[in-house]
Amino acid sequence: MARYYDVHPVNPQPRRIAQTVATLRDGGLIAYPTDSCYALGCTIGNRKGMERIKDIRKLDHRHHYTLVCRDFAQLGQFVVLDNRVFRAIKAATPGQYTFILPATRDVPRQLMNAKKRTVGVRIPEHPVVQSLLAELGEPMLSSTLLLPDTPEPLTQGWEIKERLDHLVDVVIDSGECGTEPTTVVDFSSGEPEIVRYGAGDPSRFE
Repeated sequence: MARYYDVHPVNPQPRRIAQTVATLRDGGLIAYPTDSCYALGCTIGNRKGMERIKDIRKLDHRHHYTLVCRDFAQLGQFVVLDNRVFRAIKAATPGQYTFILPATRDVPRQLMNAKKRTVGVRIPEHPVVQSLLAELGEPMLSSTLLLPDTPEPLTQGWEIKERLDHLVDVVIDSGECGTEPTTVVDFSSGEPEIVRYGAGDPSRFE
C-alpha cells in the first residue's frame, strides 16, 4: 500500500521530503507533482523502478525516459550541449519543457534511445520537485503519469492513490498541478524540432 503525503506546494515540509527521498534511495517508486502534471519517479540506477514504470504505463522500448534535474550542473553531466543549444535551453529553464539531447557516458544504456543514443532531460520549476532533487542530490528517472486507459494524465493525488495504491510506494499530494505534459523539443540534430506540444510555450523553438 502506497504512503500518502500531503505536501505544501510552495513550502514543502522537510520531513515529508526526507521520507520520500528515503523511499527513493531504498529502491522505491513515487508519484509526484511537477510544474506541468504528475509524474512517476525513481533513482537513475533503479532498474526495477524503471520496469515498474513500463508496466504501469504499458511502454515499449522506444519510450524516451526523462532525467529530471535540479539545475544545469546536474543536466550537463548527462547530455552533450554546444554553446548555441545551451543558450536556447538556458533561456527556457526552469520550466515546462523536456529536451531530447545526445547522452553522455554517464547515462545508463537502458535509459537511452537505442538508435539515437539520446535521453530526455528537464529542469522543473515546482518547489516540491526542487526540494526532492536537493535532498536526493542527483536527478530522478521520470515519466509522465499517463495511464494507457486514460486520455489525460491524472491530476488529483487522492485519485492516484486510489488507482495506483499497490503499484507505487509514495504518492505526494500538493494540490492541482495541471493536466498538460511538457512541451518536448528534440535538439539531437542541433536544430530544435518540437515532437510534442504541451504546457511550455513552443513559439521560442519554432
